[in-house]
Amino acid sequence: MTVPASDAARTRGRLMLIAVFVLFFGSALGAGVLRLAGWMPPGLKNHGTLLQPPVDLRQSPPRRADGGPYAWNPAARTWRILAAAPESGCGADCAQVLAQLDKVWRLFGHNADRVQVLWLGALPAAAPPLPELVPLQEDAALRAALPQAAAPSGIPLYVVDPNGFVILHYPPGADPAGLREDVARLLKLK
Repeated sequence: MTVPASDAARTRGRLMLIAVFVLFFGSALGAGVLRLAGWMPPGLKNHGTLLQPPVDLRQSPPRRADGGPYAWNPAARTWRILAAAPESGCGADCAQVLAQLDKVWRLFGHNADRVQVLWLGALPAAAPPLPELVPLQEDAALRAALPQAAAPSGIPLYVVDPNGFVILHYPPGADPAGLREDVARLLKLK
């Protein structure tokens, strides 16, 4: 024989069931609303502008400053930071950007051998010999393929994946710490 539950116990049981339902579906609904609103946690946002679609540089491969071809070699899993110096040349700005890129490269530590810095255009006369730097010949087709490469002043930066696709763009004067953080996150990808 079962004892009928009191009205208070029945009401408490229903409230517990409703509370469990609200906790489960309410959090899922809240996450869905945040996702649809475009909110992302700060640690998952890129500092650079994601290029959609990415620019394919394999169609017009760059040439090294010495005239040799630059091979992408996707099997090596090397990421590249491409700096597009102004066609007219630059002085102190170029030296400052080179120093910042060298510092960013050194901060990668044991992953630094998986990153190269490509320099499109003429290097400044006082450019230090950097182990990660690969100077490229001036190439109008390559410059035209890069979005916003003809910046009125300054040097735009780009992140190029191991296959030769430009995926991120940084305007002139962008914070190099953001570039380092984005590339460091990409280096964790296998």
